Amino acid sequence: MKNIFLVLALLFLVETAQAQLFSKERLANLENFDQRRWSWGYFLGFNNYDFKFNYKNETGEPDIAVETNGGFNVGLIGDLRLNNYFNLRLEPGLYYTERNLIYPGFEEERDFLREVKSTYIHVPLLLKVSTKRLNNFKPFLVAGISTSFDLTSDETNPEDNSVGRFRMTTSNYYYELGFGIDFYLFYFKFTPSIRGVFALNDELIRDIDPNSPYTVNIDKLSSRGVFINFTFQ
Repeated sequence: MKNIFLVLALLFLVETAQAQLFSKERLANLENFDQRRWSWGYFLGFNNYDFKFNYKNETGEPDIAVETNGGFNVGLIGDLRLNNYFNLRLEPGLYYTERNLIYPGFEEERDFLREVKSTYIHVPLLLKVSTKRLNNFKPFLVAGISTSFDLTSDETNPEDNSVGRFRMTTSNYYYELGFGIDFYLFYFKFTPSIRGVFALNDELIRDIDPNSPYTVNIDKLSSRGVFINFTFQ
């Protein structure tokens, strides 16, 4: 279902772009939309989170493998116009994702598999840098910083990997880079965008046992992800 939705959305964007680029008509939709000091909206989308591992020692054994599963995003947008080319945006949202860690050297699934399900309240502050509006569309780049609160982190849980509990920090910090296109339709502005998100802090909570095979050789564990959002304003 998700793949079908993405294909339909892509076809819609291509058709809309072709119509606006090559049509002889140049009717401008929402002509004064970008002159507003403030604008509001909401977004729906998908995410794919991964992990980046930094190891203390290269042991020669296989690294920890990560199986990623797509998640979904939903949230609100507040946009402050600075001038014709720069906007400051706040995009608080709820992000759900799931990752599986596969540890080498174990035979039983209960030993080698760790499921990491995360529900983030994610709050980015972004600078949007746009080109001049071209008929009814306008490309842009976006960059900024963000923080998130993981509602399912188990940071304070006394149980650890000795009983199958993989723990991560609750509060995390990121930088973000992306691009998108604003499409000015008859009644609203529709914006597809794609963004890379990279954690700055170490998110791993070590096991109580200092020699735990699950955490002893990990120097830093940080999330990274890709967001595909569809915005309506």
